[in-house]
Amino acid sequence: LAPINFELYKDSHPTTYISTKVCHVGDNLDRYLMGRQFMVIFIAFCINMAGAPVGGAELWGLPQWIIDVFLVTGFAMILFTCMIGQLATQVNASHCMLDYINTYFAVFTFYTAMAIEFSGLMHVSYFIQKCVGWAAGKPIQSNEPPKSAVQAAFFWFRVVLSAVVLGFSLAVTLEGLFTGNTTMWNGVPNAVAVILFFLLMSVVGLLEGMQIAFFAVAKLKKSERGNAPFAMKTCELLFRGDGHNLPGFMIGRQLCVVSCFFIIARVTSLNVEPGNGNNIFGVSDAAQTFFNMGFLGAVITTILGSITWQLVASAFPLAFLSNPLVYVFLRICLFLEATGIASGAWVLAGLHKRVAGFQRDEVYIGTAEEREAKDLGDQKEVEHALAKLPGFTTMPEALIKLMSQDPSVKEFVRSMSANNIDVNVGDLQEHIKGLQLQNEEKV
Repeated sequence: LAPINFELYKDSHPTTYISTKVCHVGDNLDRYLMGRQFMVIFIAFCINMAGAPVGGAELWGLPQWIIDVFLVTGFAMILFTCMIGQLATQVNASHCMLDYINTYFAVFTFYTAMAIEFSGLMHVSYFIQKCVGWAAGKPIQSNEPPKSAVQAAFFWFRVVLSAVVLGFSLAVTLEGLFTGNTTMWNGVPNAVAVILFFLLMSVVGLLEGMQIAFFAVAKLKKSERGNAPFAMKTCELLFRGDGHNLPGFMIGRQLCVVSCFFIIARVTSLNVEPGNGNNIFGVSDAAQTFFNMGFLGAVITTILGSITWQLVASAFPLAFLSNPLVYVFLRICLFLEATGIASGAWVLAGLHKRVAGFQRDEVYIGTAEEREAKDLGDQKEVEHALAKLPGFTTMPEALIKLMSQDPSVKEFVRSMSANNIDVNVGDLQEHIKGLQLQNEEKV
Protein backbone atom coordinates (compact mmCIF):
# COMPACT_ATOMS: atom_id res chain seq x y z
CA LEU A 1 0.00 0.00 0.00
CA ALA A 2 3.00 2.31 0.27
CA PRO A 3 2.58 3.90 -3.20
CA ILE A 4 -1.19 4.43 -2.83
CA ASN A 5 -2.57 7.90 -2.18
CA PHE A 6 -4.14 8.03 1.30
CA GLU A 7 -7.11 9.98 -0.03
CA LEU A 8 -8.35 6.93 -1.92
CA TYR A 9 -9.09 4.85 1.17
CA LYS A 10 -8.89 6.90 4.37
CA ASP A 11 -12.71 7.31 4.43
CA SER A 12 -13.62 3.75 3.37
CA HIS A 13 -10.96 2.14 5.60
CA PRO A 14 -10.31 4.54 8.49
CA THR A 15 -8.64 1.91 10.69
CA THR A 16 -6.25 0.95 7.91
CA TYR A 17 -5.40 4.64 7.57
CA ILE A 18 -4.42 4.81 11.26
CA SER A 19 -1.57 2.40 10.57
CA THR A 20 -0.52 3.44 7.07
CA LYS A 21 -0.35 7.18 7.77
CA VAL A 22 2.49 6.38 10.20
CA CYS A 23 3.98 3.31 8.53
CA HIS A 24 4.54 4.97 5.15
CA VAL A 25 6.41 8.01 6.44
CA GLY A 26 10.21 8.16 6.36
CA ASP A 27 11.89 4.90 7.36
CA ASN A 28 8.99 3.64 9.47
CA LEU A 29 8.25 0.74 7.12
CA ASP A 30 11.77 -0.60 7.69
CA ARG A 31 11.33 -0.14 11.44
CA TYR A 32 8.08 -2.06 11.39
CA LEU A 33 9.60 -4.92 9.39
CA MET A 34 12.42 -5.31 11.89
CA GLY A 35 10.07 -5.41 14.87
CA ARG A 36 7.71 -7.69 12.99
CA GLN A 37 10.50 -10.17 12.24
CA PHE A 38 11.28 -10.52 15.94
CA MET A 39 7.58 -10.98 16.74
CA VAL A 40 7.22 -13.78 14.17
CA ILE A 41 10.23 -15.68 15.49
CA PHE A 42 9.36 -15.17 19.16
CA ILE A 43 5.78 -16.38 18.57
CA ALA A 44 7.16 -19.48 16.83
CA PHE A 45 9.30 -20.13 19.92
CA CYS A 46 6.27 -19.69 22.19
CA ILE A 47 4.15 -22.05 20.06
CA ASN A 48 6.91 -24.63 20.29
CA MET A 49 6.89 -24.35 24.10
CA ALA A 50 3.09 -24.54 24.28
CA GLY A 51 2.70 -27.44 21.84
CA ALA A 52 5.77 -29.56 22.57
CA PRO A 53 4.64 -33.07 23.67
CA VAL A 54 5.55 -34.46 27.07
CA GLY A 55 7.50 -37.69 27.34
CA GLY A 56 5.43 -40.83 26.77
CA ALA A 57 2.46 -38.88 25.38
CA GLU A 58 -0.41 -40.85 23.82
CA LEU A 59 -3.21 -39.64 21.56
CA TRP A 60 -6.47 -41.34 20.57
CA GLY A 61 -4.87 -44.76 20.80
CA LEU A 62 -2.84 -44.13 17.65
CA PRO A 63 0.16 -46.37 16.85
CA GLN A 64 3.46 -45.21 18.29
CA TRP A 65 5.01 -44.60 14.88
CA ILE A 66 2.27 -42.09 14.04
CA ILE A 67 2.80 -40.39 17.40
CA ASP A 68 6.52 -40.19 16.71
CA VAL A 69 6.14 -38.83 13.16
CA PHE A 70 3.45 -36.22 13.78
CA LEU A 71 3.59 -35.39 17.50
CA VAL A 72 7.07 -36.04 18.87
CA THR A 73 8.90 -34.48 15.92
CA GLY A 74 6.54 -31.49 15.89
CA PHE A 75 5.57 -32.10 12.25
CA ALA A 76 1.84 -31.69 12.92
CA MET A 77 2.48 -28.43 14.77
CA ILE A 78 4.63 -27.16 11.89
CA LEU A 79 1.89 -27.83 9.32
CA PHE A 80 -0.75 -26.33 11.61
CA THR A 81 1.25 -23.14 12.15
CA CYS A 82 2.32 -22.84 8.53
CA MET A 83 -1.10 -23.26 6.94
CA ILE A 84 -3.28 -21.46 9.48
CA GLY A 85 -0.88 -18.89 10.90
CA GLN A 86 1.04 -17.91 7.78
CA LEU A 87 0.19 -19.17 4.31
CA ALA A 88 -3.60 -18.76 4.51
CA THR A 89 -3.29 -15.22 5.84
CA GLN A 90 -0.62 -14.31 3.29
CA VAL A 91 -2.86 -15.45 0.44
CA ASN A 92 -5.64 -13.07 1.51
CA ALA A 93 -3.39 -10.22 2.62
CA SER A 94 -1.56 -10.17 -0.70
CA HIS A 95 -4.71 -9.18 -2.62
CA CYS A 96 -7.00 -7.72 0.09
CA MET A 97 -4.59 -5.49 1.96
CA LEU A 98 -7.06 -2.72 2.75
CA ASP A 99 -9.67 -5.03 4.27
CA TYR A 100 -7.13 -7.24 5.97
CA ILE A 101 -5.54 -4.55 8.14
CA ASN A 102 -8.76 -2.57 8.70
CA THR A 103 -8.95 -3.79 12.30
CA TYR A 104 -7.72 -2.43 15.61
CA PHE A 105 -5.82 -5.65 16.19
CA ALA A 106 -3.74 -4.80 13.12
CA VAL A 107 -3.13 -1.35 14.59
CA PHE A 108 -2.07 -2.95 17.87
CA THR A 109 0.27 -5.31 16.03
CA PHE A 110 1.83 -2.46 14.06
CA TYR A 111 2.54 -0.34 17.11
CA THR A 112 3.84 -3.34 19.05
CA ALA A 113 6.35 -4.01 16.27
CA MET A 114 7.34 -0.34 16.25
CA ALA A 115 7.83 -0.43 20.04
CA ILE A 116 10.07 -3.50 19.74
CA GLU A 117 12.21 -1.73 17.15
CA PHE A 118 12.33 1.43 19.29
CA SER A 119 13.58 -0.60 22.26
CA GLY A 120 16.86 -1.10 20.42
CA LEU A 121 17.07 -4.88 20.84
CA MET A 122 17.66 -5.35 17.11
CA HIS A 123 19.68 -2.18 16.47
CA VAL A 124 22.96 -4.02 15.92
CA SER A 125 21.35 -5.04 12.62
CA TYR A 126 21.56 -1.42 11.49
CA PHE A 127 25.29 -1.47 12.17
CA ILE A 128 25.58 -4.66 10.11
CA GLN A 129 23.56 -2.97 7.38
CA LYS A 130 25.96 -0.02 7.30
CA CYS A 131 28.93 -2.40 7.15
CA VAL A 132 27.36 -4.30 4.26
CA GLY A 133 26.66 -1.04 2.43
CA TRP A 134 30.24 0.09 2.97
CA ALA A 135 31.59 -3.24 1.70
CA ALA A 136 29.33 -3.02 -1.36
CA GLY A 137 30.34 0.56 -2.07
CA LYS A 138 26.70 1.57 -1.68
CA PRO A 139 26.26 3.86 1.33
CA ILE A 140 22.85 3.33 2.93
CA GLN A 141 20.52 6.24 2.17
CA SER A 142 17.68 7.26 4.46
CA ASN A 143 14.28 8.69 3.60
CA GLU A 144 14.57 11.00 6.60
CA PRO A 145 16.64 14.14 7.33
CA PRO A 146 20.06 13.64 8.97
CA LYS A 147 19.91 12.83 12.68
CA SER A 148 20.61 15.53 15.23
CA ALA A 149 23.44 15.03 17.72
CA VAL A 150 21.01 13.80 20.37
CA GLN A 151 19.25 11.44 17.95
CA ALA A 152 22.58 10.06 16.72
CA ALA A 153 23.79 9.50 20.28
CA PHE A 154 20.55 7.68 21.19
CA PHE A 155 20.81 5.59 18.03
CA TRP A 156 24.38 4.45 18.70
CA PHE A 157 23.59 3.82 22.35
CA ARG A 158 20.93 1.34 21.23
CA VAL A 159 23.35 -0.24 18.74
CA VAL A 160 25.84 -0.88 21.56
CA LEU A 161 23.05 -2.11 23.84
CA SER A 162 21.83 -4.49 21.13
CA ALA A 163 25.37 -5.83 20.58
CA VAL A 164 25.69 -6.51 24.31
CA VAL A 165 22.31 -8.29 24.40
CA LEU A 166 23.27 -10.39 21.38
CA GLY A 167 26.63 -11.36 22.90
CA PHE A 168 25.02 -12.27 26.22
CA SER A 169 22.29 -14.27 24.47
CA LEU A 170 24.90 -16.26 22.56
CA ALA A 171 26.90 -16.92 25.74
CA VAL A 172 23.87 -18.18 27.68
CA THR A 173 22.57 -20.30 24.79
CA LEU A 174 25.95 -21.92 24.06
CA GLU A 175 26.45 -22.63 27.76
CA GLY A 176 23.07 -24.37 27.82
CA LEU A 177 23.91 -26.35 24.68
CA PHE A 178 27.31 -27.52 25.90
CA THR A 179 25.86 -28.58 29.26
CA GLY A 180 22.80 -30.28 27.76
CA ASN A 181 20.34 -27.95 29.46
CA THR A 182 18.04 -27.24 26.52
CA THR A 183 14.78 -28.76 25.28
CA MET A 184 16.66 -30.70 22.58
CA TRP A 185 15.40 -34.23 22.01
CA ASN A 186 16.84 -36.86 24.35
CA GLY A 187 19.73 -38.85 22.96
CA VAL A 188 21.19 -36.04 20.83
CA PRO A 189 24.83 -35.40 21.90
CA ASN A 190 25.64 -31.89 23.06
CA ALA A 191 28.23 -31.39 20.32
CA VAL A 192 25.70 -32.38 17.68
CA ALA A 193 23.19 -29.93 19.17
CA VAL A 194 25.72 -27.10 18.84
CA ILE A 195 26.49 -28.01 15.23
CA LEU A 196 22.75 -28.29 14.47
CA PHE A 197 22.19 -24.85 15.97
CA PHE A 198 24.65 -23.12 13.64
CA LEU A 199 23.63 -25.27 10.67
CA LEU A 200 19.93 -24.43 11.01
CA MET A 201 20.71 -20.74 11.55
CA SER A 202 22.59 -20.83 8.24
CA VAL A 203 19.70 -22.59 6.48
CA VAL A 204 17.18 -20.03 7.77
CA GLY A 205 19.48 -17.20 6.75
CA LEU A 206 19.97 -18.68 3.29
CA LEU A 207 16.20 -18.99 2.77
CA GLU A 208 15.60 -15.45 4.02
CA GLY A 209 18.28 -14.11 1.69
CA MET A 210 16.95 -16.13 -1.25
CA GLN A 211 13.57 -14.43 -0.95
CA ILE A 212 15.19 -10.97 -1.04
CA ALA A 213 17.53 -11.84 -3.91
CA PHE A 214 14.77 -13.43 -6.01
CA PHE A 215 12.57 -10.35 -5.82
CA ALA A 216 15.60 -8.12 -6.48
CA VAL A 217 16.25 -9.81 -9.84
CA ALA A 218 12.62 -10.50 -10.76
CA LYS A 219 12.31 -7.29 -12.80
CA LEU A 220 15.74 -7.47 -14.41
CA LYS A 221 16.27 -8.42 -18.03
CA LYS A 222 17.75 -11.84 -18.64
CA SER A 223 20.96 -10.23 -19.89
CA GLU A 224 21.28 -8.28 -16.62
CA ARG A 225 21.19 -11.32 -14.34
CA GLY A 226 24.91 -12.02 -14.65
CA ASN A 227 26.77 -14.87 -16.26
CA ALA A 228 27.67 -16.97 -13.22
CA PRO A 229 26.62 -20.59 -14.00
CA PHE A 230 24.53 -21.19 -10.89
CA ALA A 231 22.98 -17.74 -10.96
CA MET A 232 21.85 -18.40 -14.54
CA LYS A 233 20.53 -21.88 -13.67
CA THR A 234 18.68 -20.52 -10.65
CA CYS A 235 17.03 -17.69 -12.60
CA GLU A 236 16.13 -19.99 -15.49
CA LEU A 237 14.36 -22.38 -13.11
CA LEU A 238 12.74 -19.65 -11.05
CA PHE A 239 11.29 -17.66 -13.97
CA ARG A 240 10.55 -20.57 -16.29
CA GLY A 241 7.27 -20.47 -18.22
CA ASP A 242 4.67 -18.16 -16.69
CA GLY A 243 6.73 -17.61 -13.55
CA HIS A 244 4.68 -19.91 -11.32
CA ASN A 245 7.85 -21.22 -9.71
CA LEU A 246 8.33 -17.99 -7.76
CA PRO A 247 5.09 -18.31 -5.71
CA GLY A 248 5.76 -22.05 -5.55
CA PHE A 249 9.13 -21.31 -3.99
CA MET A 250 7.47 -18.98 -1.45
CA ILE A 251 5.20 -21.80 -0.25
CA GLY A 252 7.99 -24.36 -0.05
CA ARG A 253 10.26 -21.80 1.59
CA GLN A 254 7.65 -21.10 4.26
CA LEU A 255 7.50 -24.79 5.14
CA CYS A 256 11.30 -24.94 5.43
CA VAL A 257 11.59 -21.75 7.47
CA VAL A 258 8.85 -22.68 9.93
CA SER A 259 10.36 -26.13 10.36
CA CYS A 260 13.74 -24.60 11.09
CA PHE A 261 12.21 -22.11 13.52
CA PHE A 262 10.63 -24.90 15.55
CA ILE A 263 13.80 -26.99 15.60
CA ILE A 264 15.94 -23.97 16.54
CA ALA A 265 13.44 -23.24 19.30
CA ARG A 266 14.00 -26.75 20.66
CA VAL A 267 17.76 -26.41 20.34
CA THR A 268 18.05 -22.99 22.00
CA SER A 269 15.25 -22.96 24.60
CA LEU A 270 16.75 -23.63 28.02
CA ASN A 271 15.34 -26.32 30.29
CA VAL A 272 16.87 -25.56 33.68
CA GLU A 273 14.69 -26.02 36.75
CA PRO A 274 15.07 -22.87 38.89
CA GLY A 275 15.91 -23.43 42.55
CA ASN A 276 18.08 -26.53 42.07
CA GLY A 277 21.39 -24.67 42.02
CA ASN A 278 22.01 -25.34 38.31
CA ASN A 279 21.11 -21.90 36.98
CA ILE A 280 23.16 -20.72 33.98
CA PHE A 281 26.06 -18.55 35.19
CA GLY A 282 24.57 -18.69 38.69
CA VAL A 283 21.82 -16.18 37.94
CA SER A 284 18.78 -15.75 40.16
CA ASP A 285 15.77 -18.03 39.84
CA ALA A 286 13.72 -15.19 38.31
CA ALA A 287 16.39 -14.62 35.66
CA GLN A 288 16.58 -18.34 34.90
CA THR A 289 12.81 -18.49 34.48
CA PHE A 290 13.12 -15.64 31.98
CA PHE A 291 15.91 -17.48 30.13
CA ASN A 292 13.70 -20.56 29.86
CA MET A 293 11.10 -18.59 27.90
CA GLY A 294 13.20 -18.73 24.72
CA PHE A 295 13.54 -14.96 24.43
CA LEU A 296 17.33 -15.13 24.00
CA GLY A 297 17.08 -17.68 21.20
CA ALA A 298 14.59 -15.46 19.39
CA VAL A 299 17.01 -12.51 19.59
CA ILE A 300 19.86 -14.59 18.13
CA THR A 301 17.70 -16.02 15.34
CA THR A 302 16.27 -12.64 14.37
CA ILE A 303 19.64 -10.90 14.10
CA LEU A 304 22.02 -13.63 12.93
CA GLY A 305 19.61 -15.99 11.20
CA SER A 306 17.32 -13.54 9.45
CA ILE A 307 17.98 -9.81 9.18
CA THR A 308 21.73 -10.04 8.53
CA TRP A 309 21.28 -12.44 5.62
CA GLN A 310 18.52 -10.27 4.16
CA LEU A 311 20.82 -7.26 4.20
CA VAL A 312 23.64 -9.15 2.48
CA ALA A 313 21.28 -10.51 -0.20
CA SER A 314 19.84 -7.05 -0.75
CA ALA A 315 23.30 -5.56 -1.31
CA PHE A 316 24.67 -8.43 -3.44
CA PRO A 317 21.69 -10.22 -5.04
CA LEU A 318 23.56 -11.62 -8.07
CA ALA A 319 26.53 -12.75 -6.00
CA PHE A 320 24.11 -14.38 -3.57
CA LEU A 321 22.43 -16.30 -6.40
CA SER A 322 25.82 -17.57 -7.56
CA ASN A 323 26.00 -19.79 -4.47
CA PRO A 324 25.28 -23.42 -5.55
CA LEU A 325 23.31 -24.00 -2.33
CA VAL A 326 20.75 -21.43 -3.50
CA TYR A 327 19.93 -23.62 -6.49
CA VAL A 328 19.79 -26.75 -4.29
CA PHE A 329 17.37 -25.18 -1.80
CA LEU A 330 15.26 -23.76 -4.61
CA ARG A 331 14.80 -27.31 -5.86
CA ILE A 332 13.94 -28.51 -2.35
CA CYS A 333 11.34 -25.76 -1.84
CA LEU A 334 9.72 -26.42 -5.22
CA PHE A 335 9.55 -30.14 -4.40
CA LEU A 336 7.84 -29.45 -1.06
CA GLU A 337 5.28 -27.23 -2.77
CA ALA A 338 4.68 -29.85 -5.49
CA THR A 339 3.80 -32.50 -2.88
CA GLY A 340 0.67 -30.48 -2.04
CA ILE A 341 1.34 -30.88 1.67
CA ALA A 342 0.46 -27.22 2.29
CA SER A 343 -2.33 -26.88 -0.28
CA GLY A 344 -4.88 -26.80 2.51
CA ALA A 345 -3.86 -23.18 3.02
CA TRP A 346 -5.77 -22.23 -0.16
CA VAL A 347 -8.97 -23.77 1.22
CA LEU A 348 -8.54 -22.05 4.57
CA ALA A 349 -7.84 -18.74 2.84
CA GLY A 350 -11.03 -19.07 0.78
CA LEU A 351 -13.13 -19.77 3.87
CA HIS A 352 -11.57 -16.88 5.77
CA LYS A 353 -12.14 -14.51 2.86
CA ARG A 354 -15.80 -15.48 2.58
CA VAL A 355 -16.50 -15.20 6.32
CA ALA A 356 -14.65 -11.90 6.72
CA GLY A 357 -16.08 -10.44 3.51
CA PHE A 358 -12.70 -9.46 2.10
CA GLN A 359 -12.61 -7.84 -1.33
CA ARG A 360 -9.66 -7.16 -3.60
CA ASP A 361 -8.07 -3.74 -3.22
CA GLU A 362 -9.02 -2.79 -6.80
CA VAL A 363 -12.70 -2.73 -5.73
CA TYR A 364 -11.96 0.27 -3.51
CA ILE A 365 -9.06 2.07 -5.15
CA GLY A 366 -9.11 0.85 -8.75
CA THR A 367 -6.15 -0.28 -10.81
CA ALA A 368 -2.94 1.74 -11.19
CA GLU A 369 -4.19 2.99 -14.57
CA GLU A 370 -7.54 4.07 -13.12
CA ARG A 371 -5.82 5.90 -10.27
CA GLU A 372 -3.57 7.67 -12.76
CA ALA A 373 -6.60 8.76 -14.79
CA LYS A 374 -8.06 10.38 -11.66
CA ASP A 375 -4.79 12.30 -11.12
CA LEU A 376 -4.24 10.18 -8.00
CA GLY A 377 -1.44 8.06 -9.43
CA ASP A 378 1.10 6.18 -7.37
CA GLN A 379 3.65 9.00 -7.32
CA LYS A 380 5.17 7.83 -4.05
CA GLU A 381 6.24 4.59 -5.67
CA VAL A 382 8.69 6.55 -7.85
CA GLU A 383 10.07 8.45 -4.89
CA HIS A 384 10.49 5.32 -2.80
CA ALA A 385 12.13 3.34 -5.58
CA LEU A 386 14.67 6.08 -6.23
CA ALA A 387 15.23 7.25 -2.65
CA LYS A 388 18.92 6.30 -3.00
CA LEU A 389 19.64 8.70 -5.86
CA PRO A 390 23.13 10.10 -5.06
CA GLY A 391 23.15 13.70 -3.89
CA PHE A 392 19.53 13.86 -2.75
CA THR A 393 17.99 13.23 0.68
CA THR A 394 14.53 13.03 -0.91
CA MET A 395 13.44 13.11 -4.53
CA PRO A 396 12.67 16.68 -5.73
CA GLU A 397 8.99 17.18 -6.56
CA ALA A 398 9.85 18.72 -9.94
CA LEU A 399 11.85 15.64 -10.90
CA ILE A 400 9.07 13.29 -9.78
CA LYS A 401 6.53 15.16 -11.91
CA LEU A 402 8.82 15.26 -14.91
CA MET A 403 9.58 11.54 -14.64
CA SER A 404 5.88 10.73 -14.65
CA GLN A 405 5.51 12.71 -17.90
CA ASP A 406 8.65 11.61 -19.74
CA PRO A 407 9.70 7.92 -19.55
CA SER A 408 13.16 8.75 -20.90
CA VAL A 409 13.84 10.98 -17.90
CA LYS A 410 12.67 8.26 -15.56
CA GLU A 411 15.02 5.74 -17.19
CA PHE A 412 17.90 8.24 -17.09
CA VAL A 413 17.54 8.82 -13.34
CA ARG A 414 17.13 5.10 -12.66
CA SER A 415 20.40 4.42 -14.46
CA MET A 416 22.22 6.98 -12.29
CA SER A 417 20.80 5.45 -9.13
CA ALA A 418 21.65 1.92 -10.21
CA ASN A 419 25.21 2.79 -11.17
CA ASN A 420 25.78 4.97 -8.09
CA ILE A 421 26.97 7.87 -10.27
CA ASP A 422 28.17 10.91 -8.34
CA VAL A 423 25.82 13.65 -9.49
CA ASN A 424 26.26 17.37 -8.85
CA VAL A 425 22.90 18.48 -7.46
CA GLY A 426 23.04 21.95 -8.99
CA ASP A 427 23.86 20.64 -12.46
CA LEU A 428 21.08 18.08 -12.29
CA GLN A 429 18.53 20.66 -11.19
CA GLU A 430 19.53 22.89 -14.14
CA HIS A 431 19.13 19.87 -16.41
CA ILE A 432 15.65 19.28 -14.96
CA LYS A 433 14.62 22.89 -15.71
CA GLY A 434 15.87 22.53 -19.26
CA LEU A 435 13.88 19.35 -19.81
CA GLN A 436 10.77 21.01 -18.35
CA LEU A 437 11.08 23.92 -20.78
CA GLN A 438 11.43 21.48 -23.67
CA ASN A 439 8.27 19.67 -22.61
CA GLU A 440 6.38 22.94 -22.27
CA GLU A 441 7.47 24.01 -25.76
CA LYS A 442 6.23 20.69 -27.15
CA VAL A 443 2.85 21.29 -25.54
